[in-house]
Amino acid sequence: MNAAPILWQRPRPKAEPTGFAGRVEALHELLATIAGRHTRAALASSLSAEDIVLTHAIATLAVPIEIFVIDTGRLHRQTLELVVALEQRFGAVPRIQRPDAAAVARHVDAHGEFGFYDSLEVRKECCHLRKVEPLERALAGRGAWLTGQRRAHGPERARLAAQERDEARGIAKYNPLAFWSDDDVWHYTDRHELPFNTLYAKGYPSIGCEPCTRAVRAEEDPRAGRWWWEQGHTKECGLHAGPSNARIPAPESV
Repeated sequence: MNAAPILWQRPRPKAEPTGFAGRVEALHELLATIAGRHTRAALASSLSAEDIVLTHAIATLAVPIEIFVIDTGRLHRQTLELVVALEQRFGAVPRIQRPDAAAVARHVDAHGEFGFYDSLEVRKECCHLRKVEPLERALAGRGAWLTGQRRAHGPERARLAAQERDEARGIAKYNPLAFWSDDDVWHYTDRHELPFNTLYAKGYPSIGCEPCTRAVRAEEDPRAGRWWWEQGHTKECGLHAGPSNARIPAPESV
């Protein structure tokens, strides 16, 4: 009888990671700079552990950085429950941005509810309708947007910058946790007793739409559970497509 595979487990650092205090200080400095430099800056939160860290830091500093969540219509129940948890913890609800219902309905009529399993083109169209198009509307009129992306997420993000220029949208883009390790994120989460998605405890290191996300084994890439049926394709949905004339500072400076 084959033993069940050992699934990914979220880190539980027993001690503060080396240099952690400096990274938190740099995070606070960067958030204050973003708020002072840009009009209507906003965090595009996927409700990941990283985005909860950023939400906590923004609330702690009381900087005028808005937070919005794209509800694709296919998110896990556990993910959506975090909206309520954030309201209870921080007293404010992230603005919810949804896809165009008519456009999604036309897509489903044409390709079926799960047509993305059979076609990369259909999958990318689905991602565009449910994620990218709502993001475009959420970013309209803004001077900058923030994400919870990190270099540790995988090879697609290995050269991620903390500060970028999103040329496609003509605004600044920031990844304040770009150089944070997994231990950094989870040490911060545990220290501040932050809410987090219960799917992390079930082997999900990267959580997207329910039909397009699975748990991963301990030895797999953290993003292997995203669009797992696709082989040899970049594990991205299009939200972060295209290099952005990145300015890549040294890790110790961000």
